[in-house]
Amino acid sequence: MEVFPQPECSQVLLVWLCNFLTMNFFSVLSCLSILLAVGVTQRPKPCVVPELLSGGLTVMTGNGLITSTGLITYDAFGQRMRVKNFGVSGNETFALDQLMLFGEGIYYETNWKTLSCKKMKLDTSFIPMQVPSDAKLLAQVIMGSSSSWGMGVLTNTWYGSLSENGLYTTVFTEIGCIPVSFTSYTPQSGWITVSTFNWVIGMANPMDYLPPPFCANSKLEETETPHNFFTVMESLAMKTKREE
Repeated sequence: MEVFPQPECSQVLLVWLCNFLTMNFFSVLSCLSILLAVGVTQRPKPCVVPELLSGGLTVMTGNGLITSTGLITYDAFGQRMRVKNFGVSGNETFALDQLMLFGEGIYYETNWKTLSCKKMKLDTSFIPMQVPSDAKLLAQVIMGSSSSWGMGVLTNTWYGSLSENGLYTTVFTEIGCIPVSFTSYTPQSGWITVSTFNWVIGMANPMDYLPPPFCANSKLEETETPHNFFTVMESLAMKTKREE
């Protein structure tokens, strides 16, 4: 009787391991396919940025008479924000410092060129940097290229309405909800585009949320309606219109 050679133990283990890996490889591929399919079918939702942010920004008005660049710090915990702009208006340079203390309902607008400071009321309903809950999705695009890893960033563009017949579009990254740009239009200020960059999560300098010493003697100005985040960002455009 012919006796067939029995496979060695190591061979059996090798065959079992190969079959196990093959089965799990296809299982992983199936899971990834399902996850990718779910990810593709999910519609982007309005998001909220990290609670502490520091970065850079540029501001340009639609009439092209004023451009600026500067720094922005944001603290959702303390409900405060500061924007420092350095730019050109016509043939003149300016340095405008805007400190928004939503918790106190106070807004400081400081001109470092003249060392003057205005103290005004601020709407206490804190508006964090986020995609508004009533915003509508305009498009989802990749800024850069999707040809290779690291060549592009997936972003969502949202749009909505502002008070007094205004409108806006804003761009946030899909991952991390990092703000990229904000464009608004109102009949009073015209077009304003704010672009941000070099964001770092965290608080760079706690002193950013203290008003300059020469603001201590500033008296609170009476206004019909308190300022809010949007009117503060429009101040550069309004400054241009006053100078025209």
